[in-house]
Amino acid sequence: MKLLIPCAAGVEGTVKRQLIKLGYGDRPAVNGRISLEGGWEDVARLNVMLRAGERVLICLAEFPARTFDELYEGVFRIPWEDYFTPHARILMDGKCVKSALMAVKAAGGVAKKAVVNRLKRKLGAIALDEKGERAVVGVSIFNDTAQITLDTSGEGLHKRGYRVLSYDAPLRETTAAALVENTYYRGERPFADLFCGSGTIPVEAALSALGIAPGAKRDFDFTSWKCAPQNALGRAREEAEDSRRKGVKPQIYASDISEKAISVAKYHAERAGVSEYIRFRRADMRNFSCGEPNGILLSNPPYGERLGKGEDLFPLYRDFSRVFRSLPAWSCYFLSAYNRAEQAFGRKAAHKKRLYSADLECWFYSFPTKPFKK
Repeated sequence: MKLLIPCAAGVEGTVKRQLIKLGYGDRPAVNGRISLEGGWEDVARLNVMLRAGERVLICLAEFPARTFDELYEGVFRIPWEDYFTPHARILMDGKCVKSALMAVKAAGGVAKKAVVNRLKRKLGAIALDEKGERAVVGVSIFNDTAQITLDTSGEGLHKRGYRVLSYDAPLRETTAAALVENTYYRGERPFADLFCGSGTIPVEAALSALGIAPGAKRDFDFTSWKCAPQNALGRAREEAEDSRRKGVKPQIYASDISEKAISVAKYHAERAGVSEYIRFRRADMRNFSCGEPNGILLSNPPYGERLGKGEDLFPLYRDFSRVFRSLPAWSCYFLSAYNRAEQAFGRKAAHKKRLYSADLECWFYSFPTKPFKK
């Protein structure tokens, strides 16, 4: 099967590195999706193991679709009866870009009609009762070419299951995992998030350091389809358990000025099973210190657009830089949409990468280990 891994903008390189580690080689990203060949074992592995990919899709067909008739016929030709029973609950998702068919809702309606009619004809059903397995069918039309996909994940892969309490402007789990990956943190050095909020960054850092697969404890839509082997997910979970790093004791610090944030973050760490490895503390980031050399700072500091506030953030970023200066041989990384971040920090970042958080354009700033000039 042709599998597709959608990636958030700016995270494609991180997902490619994760795929290489999993043995899939260097795959190009096209239109925000990385493609590879694989079977049901790979579908299960990718859903369980990927940290920064958003979903695992099966590409069922690609064909010209300049009219609704072409779209209907192309979707109807797909052997949907090989995947689903007459009880399937078919949901539609899609987008249309630079095409004659630009009405997404109408295109989805035509595609669903084709799926339902094919299932009724091939399975001898009068109607689908939609009480059974869920299936999200994707219809993506780009430059008059339709790509039809099946979403094997169901809930997005950022839904690890540990984050259940709400807090201001949370960072998506997959985005946080990508940030951790980009610091090259492996659990061997001290790690600190001084604006931890609901705890997503320190929890993802702990999961990565311990080798805990992010999807090991959750379920996926594909397991209820009649075409999928029943033991595929079980084998993937066994592999995930074997891949855990034994004897690793990461040293992770997480602080926030808000008592509520710390309470929420602690609860999420407990649900993720990593609370013993994270030292939570309600504190102003200006008071952080650590006697250990060569650590990593990674944070998602406040910025006005994210929190809906207009106060001057220059002093906060300036003081954040001073904390960094006080830590010998540490590296610092942060994600921010604050347009004066580098100016306030007092130096140009060694690397800048554009990312999106909650559809907001941000920059990921990297200040790897290199002492400031006094």
